Amino acid sequence: MTPTETAQQGKDTMRFKRALATCALLVMSTSVAACGSGDDESRNSGSDGDGKSGGSSQPAASGLPEAKDMASIAYYLNKYASCLDLTPGAEYDDSEDADKNPAWGDTEAEDPSWGITERAVCTDKYSDAIALLTVPDMKKLQTAAKKDGHASFLVGKDFAVVPVDDRTIEELKASGLKYLTCDPDAEIPSGFEKQAAEVDGCVLSDYFPSDY
Repeated sequence: MTPTETAQQGKDTMRFKRALATCALLVMSTSVAACGSGDDESRNSGSDGDGKSGGSSQPAASGLPEAKDMASIAYYLNKYASCLDLTPGAEYDDSEDADKNPAWGDTEAEDPSWGITERAVCTDKYSDAIALLTVPDMKKLQTAAKKDGHASFLVGKDFAVVPVDDRTIEELKASGLKYLTCDPDAEIPSGFEKQAAEVDGCVLSDYFPSDY
C-alpha cells in the first residue's frame, strides 16, 4: 500500500468514527425527548401516570354528581335507571300523559322561591314519570322545601329529580345522588348516612324511602 493510500484510509476511518459518534448522540437525544414528551402528554391529558384520565363526568368536590342541563341529567340517570322521551315540563303537563301520570313541580317550577331554573319530564321503563330540575342554588330549593314541609328529592350538586316508581328509586341508589328531605317527621334508620344540608332542618342521606 502506498503512503497516499494509507493516508486516505486513515481519513476514512476518522470520518467513520465521527459518524458513529453523531448517530449515538442523536439516538440519546431522541430517547430523552421522547421521555419528556410522554411526561408532558401525561400532564396535559390529565393522566395520573397510570393511564387514568380525569373528565367532566367526575364527581364534584362535594361528592355529589353535577349536571348543568337537561341532556346531562337524562344521560346521568340512564347510567343507572332509565329516562326516556325527555320533554319540557310545560309541554308534558299539557299532554294526555300528565293526566294519568303526573310529574312533580308543575306549579313549583313557576315559583322563583324554589330556585328551579328549568324543569323537564321523562318516563322510566315502567312508564312512570320522573321530574328533572336544574337547581343552581340548592339553598333556595331547601328553603322552599322546608316551608312546604313534605317535598323531598333525590339531588346532585346542582340538580334534583323526583321519580315515583319504587323500582326506579331502587335503581338510583347506586347513582351517588342523595335523598333530601326537610320534613321534621322524616326518620332515617340507623346505619345510613345522615348529613346536615345547607338549610337548618334539612338533611341529606343515602337512605331512599320508597314512599317519599
